[in-house]
Amino acid sequence: MPPQRRIDVVFDSVKRLQRIGATANLVNLLQKQHPADLADVFASLPDRNRRSVFDTLLDHNSRLAMESLAELEPEVGAAMLVDHPPDRLALLFQDLPSDDAAALLDNLPDDLSTSVIDLMRKKESGEVQHLLEYDDQTAGRIMNPNVFALAEDLTVGQAIEELQRSREVEMVFYVYVVDARRHLVGVVSLRRLLLVSPETPLKRVMTSDLISARVDTDQEEIAREVAAYNLLAIPVVDEENKLVGIITVDDVIDVIKDEATEDILRLAGVSADEHVLTGPFESWRKRLPWLGINLVTATLAAMVVRQFQATVEQVVALAALMTIVASMGGNAATQTLTVVVRGIALGELTWSNSRRVLGKETLVAIGNGLVLGGVGAGIAWWLAGNPYLGGILALAMLINLIVAAVAATLIPIALRALKIDPALASSVFITTLTDVFGFFAFLGLAAFFLGRI
Repeated sequence: MPPQRRIDVVFDSVKRLQRIGATANLVNLLQKQHPADLADVFASLPDRNRRSVFDTLLDHNSRLAMESLAELEPEVGAAMLVDHPPDRLALLFQDLPSDDAAALLDNLPDDLSTSVIDLMRKKESGEVQHLLEYDDQTAGRIMNPNVFALAEDLTVGQAIEELQRSREVEMVFYVYVVDARRHLVGVVSLRRLLLVSPETPLKRVMTSDLISARVDTDQEEIAREVAAYNLLAIPVVDEENKLVGIITVDDVIDVIKDEATEDILRLAGVSADEHVLTGPFESWRKRLPWLGINLVTATLAAMVVRQFQATVEQVVALAALMTIVASMGGNAATQTLTVVVRGIALGELTWSNSRRVLGKETLVAIGNGLVLGGVGAGIAWWLAGNPYLGGILALAMLINLIVAAVAATLIPIALRALKIDPALASSVFITTLTDVFGFFAFLGLAAFFLGRI
């Protein structure tokens, strides 16, 4: 059975068993599922039902319940815990990896989060507090501090013995080598470790030219490095190059997914922390500001049209045709903006190659403008019976597509230079420009050639 189909079956079974009150059967079903599958089931349930099912599993298998919770978005997972007393939450968080615990605690109310940390064991609470000291979406926040590292003066045989005794560390893909002051000096792959003589010093087999991340490195940059160099994990160091943690590829996949989702939502003017199950009031509150800004920008376009009211009254066909110019400009800008924002996110677009990208997008716009403008001219000629009107439409469309290409390329780059997320703010400015220039070009040309149309 395909995974999604199986999850759908489990979801339907969970709803049915909960509805008829078959708690024992419900627990038995839940305990047979993988944490990631349970997370999908929880995410699909309405809020009240989700909490009830989670609490039922928590009472019978707390480890599985918390592992599934860690697979959800932190704000969603935290919302399922807010009604539990701090002493119980402290016990639950102690069994979670510190990075997962920190993500959930960061989304709990401040007073509850503080109480939970105070009640946790000193070792676990110290790790969590240390992670929470770093800025959100940085290497320090998402790293796991339990990293396997060995002293540089050990032999390969001693390293293997240490590895065999290791129990409470993150998945070991590489063996990191540190000096006496825990400065990161090298890395050895497990394959290399097993292929050399046990008497060989680690210094001789380690690679000193390794890729690491500072604790303040943005998580997007880490994702790019892991993808570019095909890494399974990346070590995290502090300002003194001391090894303080590790970020594994499973965490990087989550980062890539979250960043891609965030960019898609922001391109549409939607808050990155909104989900399909977010309450209606919360969704309204998050969307209203951007729609308000769009209202203001739409008013600017309407003011341009108003300046040519007399022209439109004389040639009524202009009212129908001018929407084509603005619509084509907006759609073309969306295409260019999507490519440019993605290029910025992946590190492909920089100041050094921005001129080349601008030239390419302008050429694409000219090509599209000539082809689509010709088609639009034929449509306008057919609808209005006037070839001059068709020519005006074609020229206005060409102008607006060029404006769309230039704006959708330069505005995201400028916003990135100003430390503003280009995915969040670009669409508002670009929509305004394409509407204003589209209406102005079309109606302005129409007013100029009024005697012929």
